[in-house]
Amino acid sequence: MNKILKEALLQTRGLNIMSPETTVAPINQTQEVVDWQPTMPPTDLIFDDGEPLESNRHRITMNVLIRSVQQALAQRNDFFVGGNMFIYYSSTQARNKDFKGPDFFVVLDIDGSYAREAWIVWEENGRYPDIIIELLSESTQGVDKGTKKDLYEKTFRTPDYFIYDPFNSNSLQGWHLNSNRKYQAIAPDSRGWLWCETLGFYLGTWEGAIDRDTGVWLRFFDEDGNLVLLPEEAATLYAEQESQRAEQESQRAEQESQRAEQESQRAERLAARLREMGVDPDNL
Repeated sequence: MNKILKEALLQTRGLNIMSPETTVAPINQTQEVVDWQPTMPPTDLIFDDGEPLESNRHRITMNVLIRSVQQALAQRNDFFVGGNMFIYYSSTQARNKDFKGPDFFVVLDIDGSYAREAWIVWEENGRYPDIIIELLSESTQGVDKGTKKDLYEKTFRTPDYFIYDPFNSNSLQGWHLNSNRKYQAIAPDSRGWLWCETLGFYLGTWEGAIDRDTGVWLRFFDEDGNLVLLPEEAATLYAEQESQRAEQESQRAEQESQRAEQESQRAERLAARLREMGVDPDNL
C-alpha cells in the first residue's frame, strides 16, 4: 500500500502514525495562540519637503487667510488652521512619501491649544480638514482640479473645497459636499463671492495693499459683507474707533462747557436786571 495512503488510513482510525521526519506536540498539550497585531503607522514622518510656495503672492495669500481666520476665531480654542503643511492620512501614503499639503485648511471642534508640525489623521481621532483652499498655479492647477479634488471628496470628505489663482481675480471656484457625499459646485452671489457654509464666511476678492503689494486678494467676509480683518487691520480699526470715541467725548465736554457758560451768562443778565429794579439778587 502506498505509504502516504497507509498513514492517512491509520489516522482516520484514531492512530497517530507519522513519518520519522515529522514531530508532533504531545497529546493534550495546549498550543500557544499569537494575537494578531495591526501594522503600526510610521513614526519617521517628514514635515518639510523643502519646496517653496509658487510665488510671494501665493505666500501672502496663504498668510492672509490663516491670520484672518485666527483673528476671527480668537475667542475660541477649538480649531486648528494651517497652511502649506502635510496631512498624513494613511500608513501607505506615509511610507510612499505621497505628501499632501493643502495651501490652507481649517479643522473645527478639536483641541487647538497646541501647535502641530503636520496634521496626522490617526493622531487626531480620525479628523480630516473641514475647509481646504488650494492656490492655483500653472504647474499645480491640473492636480488641484483633479487628483486633489477627488481625494478631498472621496477620502477626506472635506465639506468645503475652494481653488483660487492669486494672479487671476476671476478664478475662484468652490464645491460643497452634498447629502450624497458628492461635491456640488457653489454658485457665486451677485458680488462673485462664494459661501463657505462650514466656516460661516463668504470667500471673495478684495483690492488693496498687503505687505506693500497692491493687488486683488482672496479674503473672507462675514454674513453682513464686512471684511474679516487681519490682526493689524483690527488693531488699526480699534485705534480709529478709540480716537473717534475720544473725539466725541471731547466734543461732548466742549458742548457741556458751552452750555454752562451760557447758563452763567443768563444768570448774570438776570441779576443785572434785578439790580436795576432795586432788588438785590443775593437776598432772593
